[in-house]
Amino acid sequence: MSKTLQLLKDLIARESVTPLDEGCQDVLAQRLVPLGFSEERLNFADTQNIWLRRGKVSPLFTFLGHTDVVPTGPLEAWLSPPFEPTIRDGKLYGRGAADMKGGIAAFITAVERFVARHPDHRGSIAVMMTSDEEGIATHGVVKVVEALEQRNEKIDWCLVGEPSSDKHIGDVIRVGRRGSLCAQLTILGMQGHVAYPDLADNPIHRFAPALKELTEEVWDNGNEFFPPTSLQVSNINAGTGAENIIPGKLNAQFNLRFCTELTEALIKQRVHAILDKQGLQYEIVWRLSGNPFLTEKGILIEAAHAAIKSVTGFDTVDDTGGGTSDGRFIAPTGAQVIELGPLNESIHKINEHVGLEDLEILSSIYEQILVNLLVIKQ
Repeated sequence: MSKTLQLLKDLIARESVTPLDEGCQDVLAQRLVPLGFSEERLNFADTQNIWLRRGKVSPLFTFLGHTDVVPTGPLEAWLSPPFEPTIRDGKLYGRGAADMKGGIAAFITAVERFVARHPDHRGSIAVMMTSDEEGIATHGVVKVVEALEQRNEKIDWCLVGEPSSDKHIGDVIRVGRRGSLCAQLTILGMQGHVAYPDLADNPIHRFAPALKELTEEVWDNGNEFFPPTSLQVSNINAGTGAENIIPGKLNAQFNLRFCTELTEALIKQRVHAILDKQGLQYEIVWRLSGNPFLTEKGILIEAAHAAIKSVTGFDTVDDTGGGTSDGRFIAPTGAQVIELGPLNESIHKINEHVGLEDLEILSSIYEQILVNLLVIKQ
């Protein structure tokens, strides 16, 4: 059994449903501290965070990941227990296999081999882990970055091990992400009897024209790096459950995944304008999950492209699709950030899995990226 597979099986067996870590970070520290990595715990609230660093000089390359996983869903739907790593047909099954314990295992073994072969590498290597990426992400990487910024500890290059690959390992790397802005909207009306609508104010009817306008609004046309901004309603509810009562309020949730053509402030302004135009009485609570970011072509992207080509023999594609990641907290510091990891086909699904061969390919790519960045060519 390869070291990468062995480590991944150990990590999957730990039921680290967000925001739990269940000792995963202890395992990583036990692997890296003997290699000369310093260990620092930066825990906030119920979130476990660890910062492991080898070296004190720049440039600083950081592997970023999360040890927490999403809930399993119905256990009876799994072909094997989700926290009992099981090999079938050349794949390892278990919750977190692809998102993202597979990436973690691959970069830990990549670091182990790299340090053994290049103990006097230039610069520094760090591993940053959190246990709340799959949750609300308020006490994880965002807090660790704040701590690093306060002491002027700067990351130059960051590789997030999220599952970015599409058909085969390394065919896609994420070089940016859209922003994510969430809203909880309450439309205020007046409850009453359905037989006396003149004595009530139905918030469902009131909201209908605004809902149509919000969902049909052309927020922007995107650009060469990002698709157009999209507003999606995720939930609407109103009423008491009784068929003869006009509800007194309506609650709605929606999200905008926005590109670099928009800002948080501009989106809010346009949403309020649409709601105000309809004469609605409303309350709205906003939550910015992250602003969009884009890493332009440079040293990190070039090193990743060269590593993928060297290991797999094919060229990769730069992309900005998908959801958000903790890279959104690193990019504003000025660091170059990319995401490169396992296939994303099974993430968050029942019977999540990763290919055994894919693990070794990914670990080799990670090691070669370190070589490309931290070994001085003669």
